[in-house]
Amino acid sequence: MPDARIAVHPEARIDRIEPELHGHFSEHLGRCVYDGIWHDETVDGEGFREDVVGLLEDLDLPVLRWPGGCFADDYHWEDGVGEDRPRRRNLFWAQGREEVPEEPNSFGTHEFLELCERIDTEPYLALNVGSGDPQEAADWVEYCTYGGDTALADRRRENGREDPFDVPYWGIGNENWGCGGQMSPEQYAREYRRFATYVGTMDHLMADQEFDLIACGFEDHEWNRRFMEEVSESAWGAEFPLDHLTLHHYYGRTMSVVETEDDETFDRFLVEALEMDEHIERIAAAINASATTRDIGVIIDEWGAWHTESVAETGLEQPGTVVDALSAAAVLDIFNHHADVMTMGNIAQTVNVLQCLVETEGDDAWARPTYHVFDLYSPHQGNDAVRTSVDAPTREVENKDDDLPLVGASASLSDDGTYVTLTNLDLRGEHSVEIDVENADPDAVDAQILFGDQEHDAVVDADNAASFEPESFDVGVENDGTLTADLPPSTVVGVSIR
Repeated sequence: MPDARIAVHPEARIDRIEPELHGHFSEHLGRCVYDGIWHDETVDGEGFREDVVGLLEDLDLPVLRWPGGCFADDYHWEDGVGEDRPRRRNLFWAQGREEVPEEPNSFGTHEFLELCERIDTEPYLALNVGSGDPQEAADWVEYCTYGGDTALADRRRENGREDPFDVPYWGIGNENWGCGGQMSPEQYAREYRRFATYVGTMDHLMADQEFDLIACGFEDHEWNRRFMEEVSESAWGAEFPLDHLTLHHYYGRTMSVVETEDDETFDRFLVEALEMDEHIERIAAAINASATTRDIGVIIDEWGAWHTESVAETGLEQPGTVVDALSAAAVLDIFNHHADVMTMGNIAQTVNVLQCLVETEGDDAWARPTYHVFDLYSPHQGNDAVRTSVDAPTREVENKDDDLPLVGASASLSDDGTYVTLTNLDLRGEHSVEIDVENADPDAVDAQILFGDQEHDAVVDADNAASFEPESFDVGVENDGTLTADLPPSTVVGVSIR
C-alpha cells in the first residue's frame, strides 16, 4: 500500500528549466585546478588531465564558473596570460593539501576558456571588484571578446587566439559583503554601478557579442533588499544593466559525514539542504521589491555540502558519499520548482574540493555519487517544469523549525514525454510511492535508480566507483495508468514516460 503520493500536473507549467541550473564552479584552491583539471603548476607542464576532461565532457556541463570565489577578488587576469607569468600570493586560498598560498598562474584565461570549448560548456568569469578596478575589468572583457584592431585584441592574438572567445556571463565581484571587500549593500551597489558602467556597455561597441552581468547577493535577504534599492536609485533605475542576482548556500558545516552515526544528524543535514527553497523565494522577493524576476534572474552560484573534514589543512577536501548526493538531488528538485525565477546554479566544486563531482588521486580519476545525480537529472534540461504535488510522511527534526519530508519529486515535459525524478530522503526505511502522470503506457516507461545497494554513508574511491553507477529500476503501471514504485532508503530514481 503506497504511503506517498505524487501528482504531476502537466497543465500547471512553471517555466523552462534552463540547462544552466545544472552548472558548476571551479576555483583556484586546494587541488581543484592543479592536480584536478591541470597536471601541475609549471607553464610548460603536461597541461590538462585528459581523464578528468573526459569525465566532464561526458556529463555535458552547461556552464562553468571561474576563477572564484574569494580567489577572484585577489586575482589579476593579466598574470595568467602569455608566456612569462609571475608567481603571486593570494590572500584567500592556498593551492594543494600543503596549503601553499602562492598562485603559479600556469592555468589562466586561455586555459580555462579552452577547457570550456573542449567540454562544450558556457564560461562564466568572475571579475575582481575587491582589489581590482573598473579599468582592469573592462580590459579583461575586451581582451576576451573584442575582434577589432586594438592593443588588447592583438595581445590575445599574439597569445595564440585569433578569434574572440565567447563569454556570455560576467560576474561583478564575489561575496563583496565578505572576502570581496567587507562592503555594505549600499557600498557594493555603488561599486556595482561603477563597474557595470564600464563593462556593461561594452557589448554595444567593444564586444562582438552580448553578455549578461551578474551581481553578488547574500543569504541575509535584508542585505539584498537594500542592495536592490540602492542600485535602482541610478539614473537608469530598473533598466540598469543587471541581469542576475546571486547568493551562496552551503549546508552541513557542523557535521562529519563519515564519523556521524546519529541518524538525527543526517536528517538535520538534509533539512539544511532543503532550506534552499526559502532562500530562493526570499531573494526573488528582494528583486521584485525594486524590479522584477522577469528581468533579473536568481542564480545560486555556490552551493553544496561543506563538512567538518573540509578545512584548510585538507585543501577543503571531504569524502564523497551517498547522503551528499541525495542532498544534491533534493536541491535540483527545488531548482525545478523555481524554474520561473532561477536562471543558473553552480555546485561547489567541480574537482576534488567540497561536494565535487570528480575526484583524483595520482593517476586515477573517478566519478563521485553526486556526478551520477547530475547525470540522472540531465533529461530535465530545456524541458518545461510543471507543478508536482507530493503527499508524503515527514519526520520531526530536533533543533529545526521544519520537518523532513521523506519523499521528494519534480517533473518536466518535453516533446518526447514526461520526466520525473524521485528522492527517498529517508535514510532508515523504504517508501512505496504512487505517481499520477495521466494514463502511462507500460511499454513507454523506463526508470533508473541510484544507490539502491549502497549505505547512505558509503564513501566512493577509485576501486568502488563503478558500484555507484545507475541501474535499471522496475516501476509498476496500474490499469488506470498510475505508476507505483518501492523506493529503497536513500535513493534517487529517474522515470522517463514517453
